[in-house]
Amino acid sequence: MGKKSRVKTQKSGTGATATVSPKEILNLTSELLQKCSSPTPGPGKEWEEYVQIRSLVEKIRKKQRLSVTFDGKREDYFPDLMKWASENGASVEGFEMVNFKEEGFGLRATRDIKAEELFLWVPRKLLMTVESAKNSVLGPLYSQDRILQAMGNIALAFHLLCERASPNSFWQPYIQTLPSEYDTPLYFEEEEVRCLQSTQAIHDVFSQYKNTARQYAYFYKVIQTHPHASKLPLKDSFTYEDYRWAVSSVMTRQNQIPTEDGSRVTLALIPLWDMCNHTSGLITTGYNLEDDRCECVALQDFRAGEQIYIFYGTRSNAEFVIHSGFFFDNNSHDRVKIKLGVSKSDRLYAMKAEVLARAGIPTSSVFALHFTEPPISAQLLAFLRVFCMTEEELKEHLLGDNAIDRIFTLGNSEFPVSWDNEVKLWTFLEDRASLLLKTYKTTIEEDKAVLKTHDLSVRATMAIKLRLGEKEILEKAVKSAGVTREYYRKRMEERAPLPRCEESDLGLLEGSVGDSSLPLVLRNLEEEAGVQEALSLKEAVSKAKAAENGLVNGENSIPNGTRSENENLNPEGSKRANEEESSGSTEEAREQL
Repeated sequence: MGKKSRVKTQKSGTGATATVSPKEILNLTSELLQKCSSPTPGPGKEWEEYVQIRSLVEKIRKKQRLSVTFDGKREDYFPDLMKWASENGASVEGFEMVNFKEEGFGLRATRDIKAEELFLWVPRKLLMTVESAKNSVLGPLYSQDRILQAMGNIALAFHLLCERASPNSFWQPYIQTLPSEYDTPLYFEEEEVRCLQSTQAIHDVFSQYKNTARQYAYFYKVIQTHPHASKLPLKDSFTYEDYRWAVSSVMTRQNQIPTEDGSRVTLALIPLWDMCNHTSGLITTGYNLEDDRCECVALQDFRAGEQIYIFYGTRSNAEFVIHSGFFFDNNSHDRVKIKLGVSKSDRLYAMKAEVLARAGIPTSSVFALHFTEPPISAQLLAFLRVFCMTEEELKEHLLGDNAIDRIFTLGNSEFPVSWDNEVKLWTFLEDRASLLLKTYKTTIEEDKAVLKTHDLSVRATMAIKLRLGEKEILEKAVKSAGVTREYYRKRMEERAPLPRCEESDLGLLEGSVGDSSLPLVLRNLEEEAGVQEALSLKEAVSKAKAAENGLVNGENSIPNGTRSENENLNPEGSKRANEEESSGSTEEAREQL
């Protein structure tokens, strides 16, 4: 069996020579909280802010000399985990935990397992959930702190820390088998993060680091001063290293499950099952409410001795690197974010906004360019078609015969608005992707050469692969857009008849462009409003007429970039799923952090 619950102290930083008082750390964390609560810096200033925050974090880490860890190696505790799981109703037959070197630890079949065979189940009592957090020693503080209440991932991270610090915790056999550190950007050295500069993912990396530092600083003060925190096992030792570990453990492993009554979802850590590594395929895990357990069927046939994989979902490599700490080669679901919007100075803005509203698309959103062909989704095709419409085409979609049918088929590649519109939108896309390619400091060839000739760390390799992958997607998009543009230019020159959209009953997302099953969420980036207001038809047409008379004027411009809204600990990129939070109190709490 594995070693029992012995703990030892270990340095979490370097250079510490004396014990530091809680008051000194409190002062430093107050300074960190103030720095992390400042407004988002302007373009070109994010790196400078990141370095400043990192410097403060490192100062705190060096002064927090000691951190508690388990004695021995991670794998020493695997037998205890299997015994504990078996005694509490989980399946433990047919697989074992093995180190697969580059992929890390995973499950290996000890017998032949057939595709769709139920081979793994874990009952609720073994799961660490937000509900079990409420019923733990964390409960009194949870009942008082709005951040813990609003953000389940943070509550789960503190639940994990409290249980880790309690030798008699029910979950000790599981916690002892968790990694001691991770390969998420929270653990990157500064030079490794530098490899991600100019990428579409860098803003999310900055946000992750800043938010984690802000959360730590906030909760350090809470733990030292809140009366309900006095009995927590973290009272005398809550280091940044502790919090980074807990955050990463949750971020790379959390999953949604239904609550006991099935009325809503909650977040959970699922022992044993979270040892499975990722491959392409379909989701094969579900929750059986009748038996109250998480169940997983085999993705494919697995022979004895083979690694057992599961499919984490349709995630981009940026999501895998930032939230899971690995890069997945040949990821067919890889994509690059692109922010597009209709300028309010566009004289046709009102009409375009109304057409987009009827199609359920905001006037400004984060879209994606895809690794696969075609490079754009039905939603992005619809947006670009409206963006490039003439006034007459807009009127046809607002006032013309079969206007509703025209709206429904905006995202269907089989029914162009006009040949000229198709030429314009694909020309625009080609130009925009070309401009994004020019923002990178290295070329595709240079990245490939670095990967071949340099002795890189695992994390630096991931970073360079990520930026190379982004450029390859953009390059594919440029080539695809150019070919498609020329196709429609020829159709226009040939005066080919347009397909009649009114003869089709295909809906907006039923076209051949993109994979409509991809869980792409169009996020409104309007600064002043979270919800786009649809204009009435009369308002749209009247504003368009006003524009004709010179009352509204301006260049037809479009903002571009890849920044998304500020995110919390892990808003959308856990290892396998994310917790959706929509209450007003949640948004207010996020503003605090």
